[in-house]
Amino acid sequence: MTVPFDDVPGVSATSPAKQIAALCWRLQEGMMQVLLISSRDTGRWVIPKGWPIDGLAPAAAAAREAWEEAGVEGPVADVELGAFGYDKQLKTTSVPCSVTVFALQVQRLADRFPEHKQRLRRWVAPDEAARLVVEPGLQALFGHISRNPGLIAATTPVTP
Repeated sequence: MTVPFDDVPGVSATSPAKQIAALCWRLQEGMMQVLLISSRDTGRWVIPKGWPIDGLAPAAAAAREAWEEAGVEGPVADVELGAFGYDKQLKTTSVPCSVTVFALQVQRLADRFPEHKQRLRRWVAPDEAARLVVEPGLQALFGHISRNPGLIAATTPVTP
């Protein structure tokens, strides 16, 4: 059953809630890798995501989620890489969500970060990420990146 919730930003009977996410990536021995994290509730593989944050641009909010959930820092793209939808499971119902994804090039990976005791991290190739995640839209985004590896680097700011 899907119903609107007053405590979920942007939810209505006719439109999904808006979330932001960071697709964290790096080059390792010349090959692109993306970072997956475990969800806190089910342990499935996901990317850092959350609700928009008042006072922060969407890309900056995605970067904050990446820090809090995965302990990563680096430049984040100002333009969206893609989007996907999923149903966020709450205690007694689910809420449809539309997630805007921003690329973040990982320059620093911390051992200690706000959710380090609640999550696992895993670096994988984009095609493997497409097989590991559950959400069809996120699978499609990883598949697109796997076939077009220059796309993700093209959206991320150049680092000095």
